[in-house]
Amino acid sequence: MKKIKLKEFLNTKKDIFSLSLLTNPQTLENLISSKYVNRPGLALSGYFERFPFERIQLLGETEISYLQSMSSEKLYDRLKELLIFEIPCFIVSKGLSVPEQMIYLADEMNVAIFSSKLITDKLFHALRKYLEDEFAASKTIHGTLVDVFGQGLLLTGSSGIGKSECALDLVERGHRLITDDVVKIILRDGNLHGTSTNDYGHFMEIRGIGLVDIEKMFGIQAIRIQKRIDIQIELMPWQDNMDYERIGLTDNSVDILGVKIPIIYLPVSPGKNVSVIMEVVAMNHILKMFGYDAAQEYTRRLQEELKRKSMVKRALIEDNE
Repeated sequence: MKKIKLKEFLNTKKDIFSLSLLTNPQTLENLISSKYVNRPGLALSGYFERFPFERIQLLGETEISYLQSMSSEKLYDRLKELLIFEIPCFIVSKGLSVPEQMIYLADEMNVAIFSSKLITDKLFHALRKYLEDEFAASKTIHGTLVDVFGQGLLLTGSSGIGKSECALDLVERGHRLITDDVVKIILRDGNLHGTSTNDYGHFMEIRGIGLVDIEKMFGIQAIRIQKRIDIQIELMPWQDNMDYERIGLTDNSVDILGVKIPIIYLPVSPGKNVSVIMEVVAMNHILKMFGYDAAQEYTRRLQEELKRKSMVKRALIEDNE
């Protein structure tokens, strides 16, 4: 299971969460091991059954006010009971004042306390989103991800098959690039989301030319940071002896991080306009989401026509008899 060191958390998210450390630096050696955030109201009242101590503990105005209402002796005893647990850290919202006893005992028990200037609700939701992203199941694959008519198309295939060139043509046609060459796939809320593995821009390698900067060349409207992955398209060289899908009644799927998405095996050959086919794939997927399947409709009409001809043939036979 992934763990995040508090020192890394503070260094990377200090400005985003408006954090400052109230305890000594040695407490930053602790680890965050849960993607959840807890508000320890019941624990502060002395009820420790089912206390999720492994989570970040968020203290808002209600919790701080409750602590400040206690007598000095009761506060000391309660905090002593609380800090026995291996709590990764406390974060106090709104820059509220923390009782000195709590900071003293936290230093003694090696538990970090952060202060944040953010209001409680905003801090809670921001922490949850950050932790969900950090602890989400993920994998990295070789491929290119583009947004075509709002559909996330994951282009895969062997090196040199033309993924980048196809994505470049799609961008030139008004669609958007998420990432080229390497795609980081993250499982979030039951859906697959793709993003880049780096944060230094949307560069693309075009063989024979080199690197091009898609954002600088086509503008900010030509890129996205991340996108839900709706379909995988596997590009493969055309082979005469292969039996490719021609009608579309067979729905192939691929399992990525436990989620099944449609996959299309698309043969490519010189002169084939793959970009237009990508647009058709995206539009066809949208139609399916609205309940229209061209292959099923074609089959239905064909069956109706065959049935009609059969009835006409039967009627002619009966008339001749």
